[in-house]
Amino acid sequence: MEYVSTRGGVGAVDFEGALFSGYAPDGGLFMPQCIPSLDMDTLRRWSRLSYRELVKELCSLFITTELIPRSTLNDLIDRAFSRFRHKDVVHLSRLKDGLNVLELWHGVTYAFKDLSLSCTGQFLQYFLEKKQKHVTILVGTSGDTGSSAIESVRGQKNMDIFVLLPKGLCTQVQELQMTTVIEDNVHVFAAHGNSDEIDEPIKELFADVDFARKYNLMSLNSVNWSRIMVQIAHHFYAYFQCAPSLDTTPLPAVEIVVPTGGGGNITAGCIAQKMGLPIRLVAVVNSNDIIHRTVQRGDFSLSESVKATLASAMDIQEPYNMERILWLLSGSDSHLMKMLMERFSVSKSLKLPEDLHRKLSETLRSCSASDEDIVRAMQRCWEENRYLLCPHSAVAAHYHYSQADGFSCFCFFFSTPRCCLAPASAAKFQDALLQAGLVPQLPAEITALTAMETRSTPLERDQDWAQALREQIEATAQRW
Repeated sequence: MEYVSTRGGVGAVDFEGALFSGYAPDGGLFMPQCIPSLDMDTLRRWSRLSYRELVKELCSLFITTELIPRSTLNDLIDRAFSRFRHKDVVHLSRLKDGLNVLELWHGVTYAFKDLSLSCTGQFLQYFLEKKQKHVTILVGTSGDTGSSAIESVRGQKNMDIFVLLPKGLCTQVQELQMTTVIEDNVHVFAAHGNSDEIDEPIKELFADVDFARKYNLMSLNSVNWSRIMVQIAHHFYAYFQCAPSLDTTPLPAVEIVVPTGGGGNITAGCIAQKMGLPIRLVAVVNSNDIIHRTVQRGDFSLSESVKATLASAMDIQEPYNMERILWLLSGSDSHLMKMLMERFSVSKSLKLPEDLHRKLSETLRSCSASDEDIVRAMQRCWEENRYLLCPHSAVAAHYHYSQADGFSCFCFFFSTPRCCLAPASAAKFQDALLQAGLVPQLPAEITALTAMETRSTPLERDQDWAQALREQIEATAQRW
């Protein structure tokens, strides 16, 4: 299994090479050169597996035994999930009127990113220990990625992590989960800008090839292939939990509703679909609706500004993983991707070629939700089920309710099963709950955050953020 850049400007690498990269050197993203195809017998056999076992099976398709022996891979994944609160790692809640909610948030930081990042942290540590190597991890976060990434590597002597968060645009809980981690290898920067703006200095440092090589820069954002790989399991598990029976031919379809910002989870769904999983994918977004506009009209263009919404982790205008989806749907046409992405980089506006847009709209449905839609979905779910949704999960529930209300009970009984992915616990979004007139239910670990010591470095608007990062990385390297 080798990995190639979506823009075709660099040679193929193995899993280790893709893991330790952020963007590919040509600006593209790494993808498997060949997507494995699964037959019906394999799918039926996998349907009996736990989530943990599914992750092992899927990772073994993308990581050769020469790099990580299968028994070692199994041990790394078991270790990754050892801190999860639920015995099944993830849990499906079956609610009223066909609302199936797959809870992906039972990890340390109460967010779905714990799933992929806990595994990625284990893979990194495995290779670093073998090679006695040190890496510098750069992460931009809109809320949940930063804390999950920190938890996956905190205290590790051969990794330093630098996290940029958008000051005031995360929830208090999200920010405290990052700033209360007082470890020598954790460096948090609170930037006075939005999620897209904090990505710019990170891209600048990766583009400085000499600097990136000298300090072994890498990313744990969903540009990293390892995260996408683990997230493929969400879709398989959701399918097996919700499919009525796998005894029929062809296998029944299940609709997977995916709240998305940077596009990582929906990319994983497209890959699962390509592997032969009979799922119908729905990308659901908030008012920052570039993915929705791209699916509906082929309009991959920025709005005038990022809108602050209740679903703050999805307040993203540049969903970089769309490049992976478009590459996949173009038949791995790296020349086309290079041309399209370079055009977008200059103008921030792109009209997809007609054929590519047609393939995208055949692969994905899409929906956008306003803050009012989010609040109504949170309120309805509570009223009907006494179940609290986070605002991101509510974006998915909004789509479900809009579809379910269009069916009679008789038609609904025979409709395609649907599973909504729930990326975070409602406990992380107290303000959104209060705005919906609901009462937050706070675990002790979250309540305790407010009394803990915090540490972060401010980045003001008039500062050169890339230079500030450079200086901190150089200073930190003195103690390696």
